[in-house]
Amino acid sequence: MPKSSNQKLKLLVLSRYLLRQSDENHPVTIPQMIEELNRYEIKAERKSLYDDLEALRTFGLDVVGQKGKNGGYFIASRDFEMPELKLLVDSIQSSKFITQKKTRELIGKVEALASVYDAALLERQVYVRNRVKSMNESVYYNVDAVSGAISADRSIRFRYFEFTVEKEKRFRRNGAWYVVSPYALLWDDENYYLLAWDDAEQRMKHYRVDKMSGIQLTGEPRRGKEAFEQVDMSAYSQKVFGMFAGQVQKVRLRFLNHLAGAVLDRFGKDAMLIRDGEEHFTVTVEAVVSPQFFAWVFGFGPEAEILSPESVRREAYATARRIAELYE
Repeated sequence: MPKSSNQKLKLLVLSRYLLRQSDENHPVTIPQMIEELNRYEIKAERKSLYDDLEALRTFGLDVVGQKGKNGGYFIASRDFEMPELKLLVDSIQSSKFITQKKTRELIGKVEALASVYDAALLERQVYVRNRVKSMNESVYYNVDAVSGAISADRSIRFRYFEFTVEKEKRFRRNGAWYVVSPYALLWDDENYYLLAWDDAEQRMKHYRVDKMSGIQLTGEPRRGKEAFEQVDMSAYSQKVFGMFAGQVQKVRLRFLNHLAGAVLDRFGKDAMLIRDGEEHFTVTVEAVVSPQFFAWVFGFGPEAEILSPESVRREAYATARRIAELYE
């Protein structure tokens, strides 16, 4: 039988077939491999396939032979194991900034990293339809544009919008352009944010990436490098609640003991918890004092209290009074 023009694809087709159609519980046989190669008009014989499988092993593919009644060949280990793929799928489907359409596309690509049998298991665990998802399909292009500007050390301009009650976009500043120097993309509360220097206001600010529109490079070099170098990115999201702007202050709080885990989840395991009697502990943290910060504290009800500074206590009291007045 003469060789076809596809003969050079033999190892590629064979490796893809093994990766997608085999695993420890589903080995494939030599006749099945020959049948698959024949679909591409690729000549294959039993003896040559043994050599091909050895070549794939030499290349790094973990091809294992299994003898016995249900014997065959399968891929024993992959770049991503099943628990890792499940973690990626869970992250994608729980991310609010990823639209439902793109969620399905990304999960499909993740599933392609597994055998068809493991992919089916992943698919049965996907729940997307009723999740809260972004309505902005262009977020991926925004991330790419911002990343490109950071790499090129250039400032950007964009328009910033919010949604109305009618679910329509309404641009802030009457559609005027925002001009900033981008420095970092960060994740907080299941949303993507851009941390950038606003030269007009002479301070670092953050913006929801999915609410930025028409991002363009200005051609101007970035400014505010010195200010960004003062930002501790590892601690930034601990201080800023819900990405609400405000003044960073050192705040002392008291909690019931059973809330130690919640405090460490928020501020990290380096937070110093000090016992205060039998039932309470105190902690001093740096936080951006904002309505979202108060909402976090109020969420624990009478089990959490702001102790100092007094100005923050008064502001918390005033905030609670305004909320209570709504229900009087």
